[in-house]
Amino acid sequence: MDRSHPAVHPVAVPPLFHLPPAHLRMKDLPGSPGTLGGLALRVGQFGFAIIAFGVMVAMTDFSTVTAFCYLVAAMVLQCLWSISLAIIDLYALLTRRSLRNSLLVGVFVVGDGVTSTLTLAAACATAGITVFIDNDLGDCGPGHCAKFEAAAAMAFLSWILIQLSFLFSFYLLATR
Repeated sequence: MDRSHPAVHPVAVPPLFHLPPAHLRMKDLPGSPGTLGGLALRVGQFGFAIIAFGVMVAMTDFSTVTAFCYLVAAMVLQCLWSISLAIIDLYALLTRRSLRNSLLVGVFVVGDGVTSTLTLAAACATAGITVFIDNDLGDCGPGHCAKFEAAAAMAFLSWILIQLSFLFSFYLLATR
């Protein structure tokens, strides 16, 4: 007796959701360049830097202390760097382009590292001189030291955000 054996061939149904493959590496970190988190970090860096810059420039006697002039110069550089990369991130988000090019990420890492170092040095110098003028010399005008401290605090907050951007970019470059 020859019986036929039925062959069952299931019909492939397309999946409802496209899930990423399980072996996908963590390339889309929330703060990496070209992501919404990266744009938020850049806007935050720019915001804190522009506040620190504005507070220092609003003071009439900031130019008498070199550390305060250094903070103003570092915040100008920080503002220019952050707004430039925020525009690049916004462009990448709007056009759905990836900023995973090794050369481009390398430029981000070097730029973030340099501006991070300059911002931290300026914030520390400003905080140190402010403490020296206020506590040791007792020569702070009414409300001056509070404004200098506020500018230093904004510079430190800007440094924290630029350091996060640096670490995310460095991770992308290191896992290439």
